[in-house]
Amino acid sequence: MYQTIHKTALCAAISLCLSPAVLASDAKTLDPVQVTATRVERPLDEALASVTVISRADIEASQAPDLLDLLGRQVGVDIARTGGPGSGSAVFLRGGNSNHSLVLVDGIRVTSTGQGVFDFAHLPLEQIERIEIVRGPRAAFWGSDAIGGVIHVFTRDPSQASVRLLAGSYGRAGASAGAGFGDQDSGIGITAGYQRLGGFSATNPRSTFSYDPDDDGYRNRNLSVRGRAALGSQRLAFSAISTDADVEFDRGTTQARNTSAGVTLGGELRPGWSHLLTLGHAREDLDTASSFSNQFQSRRTSMDWLNSLDTGTDASLSFGLNWQRENGASQNVFNGALFDQQRTSKAAFLAWGGRLGAHVLDVSARHDDSDQYGAATSGNAGWGWSFSDRARLRLSWGEGFRAPNFNELFYPDTGFGFAGNPGLRPESSRTWEGGLEFEPATGQRLGLSVYRSQARDLIAFAAPLTNNAININRAELEGVELEYRFQRDGWTAGGNLAWQDAVDAGTGNALLRRAKRKAHVDLGYRFAGGMELALDGDHVSARPDFGANLDAYSLVHLRLALPLGPAWRLEARLENLTNRDYAMVSGYNTPGRSGVLSLVWNDKR
Repeated sequence: MYQTIHKTALCAAISLCLSPAVLASDAKTLDPVQVTATRVERPLDEALASVTVISRADIEASQAPDLLDLLGRQVGVDIARTGGPGSGSAVFLRGGNSNHSLVLVDGIRVTSTGQGVFDFAHLPLEQIERIEIVRGPRAAFWGSDAIGGVIHVFTRDPSQASVRLLAGSYGRAGASAGAGFGDQDSGIGITAGYQRLGGFSATNPRSTFSYDPDDDGYRNRNLSVRGRAALGSQRLAFSAISTDADVEFDRGTTQARNTSAGVTLGGELRPGWSHLLTLGHAREDLDTASSFSNQFQSRRTSMDWLNSLDTGTDASLSFGLNWQRENGASQNVFNGALFDQQRTSKAAFLAWGGRLGAHVLDVSARHDDSDQYGAATSGNAGWGWSFSDRARLRLSWGEGFRAPNFNELFYPDTGFGFAGNPGLRPESSRTWEGGLEFEPATGQRLGLSVYRSQARDLIAFAAPLTNNAININRAELEGVELEYRFQRDGWTAGGNLAWQDAVDAGTGNALLRRAKRKAHVDLGYRFAGGMELALDGDHVSARPDFGANLDAYSLVHLRLALPLGPAWRLEARLENLTNRDYAMVSGYNTPGRSGVLSLVWNDKR
């Protein structure tokens, strides 16, 4: 089976990345697959890493208000938001820093060269077909940033026309539409959307930044285009997505423009040898208007060539080359130009995977070489054992690293706050993980993961000793994750629990804004007429923050989906039913009881 999977691994990966609607269109009959953990397609139940796959059907069933809310429901993911939709946010995988997660959109790296993070707040769910979350280090496959894991977003390839209209609390209103034309070999799809919110005040009197009790609104305009064509044995494809957002915050506004685009060519070069060549570009432009007005531009251009060779029965060899150029520039109203820098890196990786009876093995290594931070070599190894038809044990070890971002390297000493340090070394980590997957009965799935990570050379600003960034900190991260899923006779139930201990190894203090305990539960029923009713809830334990402790909280949400005919559907969701007052970041507000009503049309022809 392993050889059969890998014989067309990259061809299937091309289909998944560039036409995910094809694979997702028959989710009831096709086993879930993933391509992010090892960069080639593999059934989800054979992955040797902890992987969560969120399909388009899952997204629609959740009725999540935005991408950050959806990510926050997943095991091992912590979210911190500074206000309402569109406001600044942080995503932590397994207790790591927010810049310890590699973020990809259609295979293109989109993290900012300045801060080293991606703002998920501006990527609408209506533009997303699928999300893969890999927890644990993946530097041996992807290079820098993949210390805590990888979050890979696949944009929609609308094979059918669709329209969504919505309205809700806090002055929320929006519309989106998509249409696609073509056949299995060639076609083009376009999705466009607009959303606005009157919002609520981002801060409260406890804020140390600023407080202005006005409503902080948000507007988002977004457009994506995808195309594909068959060229003999090769497939040529193109994808691009652009978002333009206006964010109000107390005493200021920010305009955030993000664009990513990629062109791929892939297929079989000869029997048993498949390849995928990707050219990508991502850019971010931030323009903040306030008493501290500043601008930042991020540019990232890349070329990636991935190959897969069959090496014998139930085994394959993958190898690839990568080239990347990063540019970053920043300026503000007081100092003018702060920095304008670029760096270039090259990388090569090699991976072997095979099946030996009931055992599956993976070994991989990657070498990155940058003209700015030097060289880094990363390794990864995994073993899995299916000791019965319903149970599997897995063990893995991996390394990760993160190159310093341009702010940490080059931000000048302006006399206010931090300053960069061109002599910084990359951060690094090592992780051990064990896992057990078990199917207690038909329609049920249980997963358990245990991990321990050690990170060193973490970059911090060590005031009052110095305002410059230095490699000083170490962190120890360990945890247990439990997942369960049940589906039978119209009922669906699921949930996840995570216990984690993320501490500064030097001081023993818990890392900020990471919950020691976090849980999500979901229970739903589909009636004979097609109506769906579901209840879901979240619990987050107490967390430390800057100068404060954040209280634990629990939230309950209710949702309804009602078919109005073969093509129409009415959706309703009530958030925070108990109107719980809670905080994700000290001094910043969160929404109270609120609701959203959506009217959806999907062309079923």
